[in-house]
Amino acid sequence: MIRLVGIVFMTLALVSGTASVHAAPPEQLRAEAEETARLLAKLLQAGRLVIDQNQALIDDVHKGDKGFTPEVFERQMYEVFRQRTGIDLSAPAARTSLAVPPLARPLLPALIEAGKDVVREAQVVINQRGIGYKNFIPATFGSQAAARFSKRSRVQLKQTAIQPRNPKNEPDEYESSVLRWLSGRPNGEAYVSELTESGGTLRVMMPIYYQHECLVCHGGPKGEWDISGYPKEGAQEGELAGAISVKIPLRTE
Repeated sequence: MIRLVGIVFMTLALVSGTASVHAAPPEQLRAEAEETARLLAKLLQAGRLVIDQNQALIDDVHKGDKGFTPEVFERQMYEVFRQRTGIDLSAPAARTSLAVPPLARPLLPALIEAGKDVVREAQVVINQRGIGYKNFIPATFGSQAAARFSKRSRVQLKQTAIQPRNPKNEPDEYESSVLRWLSGRPNGEAYVSELTESGGTLRVMMPIYYQHECLVCHGGPKGEWDISGYPKEGAQEGELAGAISVKIPLRTE
């Protein structure tokens, strides 16, 4: 693992519209960036889980207006995130809470807004009567929300897998190596954090594991076409499905 020694980096505001620049010792900066990356990954996972919890409603063939608005999504995302981290982002104090590092305070709301935008633009599809499966699933949401967030920020957020169905989620060389390493490890809460580019970038990979509900499309029999038109992978519950990748610049040139 690359270490930073005897250097002080300046971190620029990572979201458009934020104002300040702050300096921090390398180890403090690395710890702050790592916690920020972890919280971003957890928040994207929370959004994915909200979509999963509402999947039956979204795919209800008989119901028109589902009432699954961006505001409803936001409230549920807050609650899932609170349950998983103990941090209530809906409370004003969360912006200055010691539990949320300064680097993360503008980034977490930006990801929430990106997720709301994805749900907002999907309303026509979600509320369509007469069609069951609508291909608005956790993976679809996660990919679109991560891409929107990344366009608005210097932090890059991405869903990826060794063999992704969506070409936009294709892993880079670093992500591929970490995914191969994670594939031999048991299901757990561990994640990978490493400094790259001579210490100028922090890479964090948080694994995603197949849940029982995922096996409808990703389970067996392997090769059989699933409801979305892709061949099933033959995966089993608890196996590595992929990872959420976060890339945070720690310095400017």
